Amino acid sequence: MSEHAPHRTEHIANTRYREPRTPHARPDPLAALLPADGRAARGSGPLATTDALVLAVRDARRTAHGYRTALGMHCTAYAGPETGNPHLHSYVLESGGTRYVLSSAARPGGSLARHLADHGEGVLEVGLRVADAYYAYDYAVDRGALPVTEPYELSDRHGTVVIAVIGTAGPVRHTLVDRSRYTGPYLPGYVGPGTVGW
Repeated sequence: MSEHAPHRTEHIANTRYREPRTPHARPDPLAALLPADGRAARGSGPLATTDALVLAVRDARRTAHGYRTALGMHCTAYAGPETGNPHLHSYVLESGGTRYVLSSAARPGGSLARHLADHGEGVLEVGLRVADAYYAYDYAVDRGALPVTEPYELSDRHGTVVIAVIGTAGPVRHTLVDRSRYTGPYLPGYVGPGTVGW
């Protein structure tokens, strides 16, 4: 047996934000969302607010109707086969500062259909609004968050959104969203009400 410690791969996407780790220290996954001193203080860390709660549902249109009727929410955006996304139907509902995205599979066999079959209806993703997705991603990963998708850009005629994804235990993703350069209804690929006859 080797007496050497196992080789660890570290995230090095943007080292200008790195803080040194204590040798042989095991990172706490929950510490990724807290400042370095471990206290949750207003204004500390890269997270600004919740952007959206994305729910996987079996019938997004029917569920959206229920949220509109029962909770008085307003449908502000839609994505689906009619808008160029053949894999899902997604309705964005808002009320005050709350935003829900209700998504269902447009056809069997896709990743959302498999998720629904494996886990049933429920939270698919927690969107977290950040001022800088590159920094927030590095900040979280350097503190033990699971790197899922490094920051990338989505653009359309309304501007550009930068998105990154970190993971936790279980199927729920945490998506870091920088929409500071975007004026569209939700994300590129989504259209506003009345655009496709819904």
